[in-house]
Amino acid sequence: MGVPFLPTISTFFIVLSAVLVAVGWGLIVKRKIEAHKKTMIAAAVSALLFLLIYVSRTILVGNTSFGGPEELKIYYTMFLIFHIILSTSGAVFGIVTIHAGLKNNLVKHKKLGPITSIIWFFAAVTGVTVYFLLYVFYKGGETTSMIKAILGF
Repeated sequence: MGVPFLPTISTFFIVLSAVLVAVGWGLIVKRKIEAHKKTMIAAAVSALLFLLIYVSRTILVGNTSFGGPEELKIYYTMFLIFHIILSTSGAVFGIVTIHAGLKNNLVKHKKLGPITSIIWFFAAVTGVTVYFLLYVFYKGGETTSMIKAILGF
């Protein structure tokens, strides 16, 4: 059995967003402002594509539980919570940072940009780790659709 399609595609988009953030950071260091802006918008679009795929899959197909050894489940769960905190805070920081940049509030943008980028890199790395733990290193556990869980069928 290979890796599942939608989680693989969504993970690709989150990795792409992190790579684009790194490229954008390099561009601003070189004072290539317009290229930086375009690259960071592309990073945001990539992150948004991840989110749309993830949410659609969660609602329609469901989430996959950890299928690894029972004695590792608590560690996986703690790691997953850490990832969720990083991802959520990274997304909020990202929205605020992009908004500040687009509104030309450069003092705020320059202050938040490096912090946001670092959070996002860690969110991406932990997200890829979750993907590997769920689909590559171990066979995924049960997947239950949110709709099925709510409606009972």
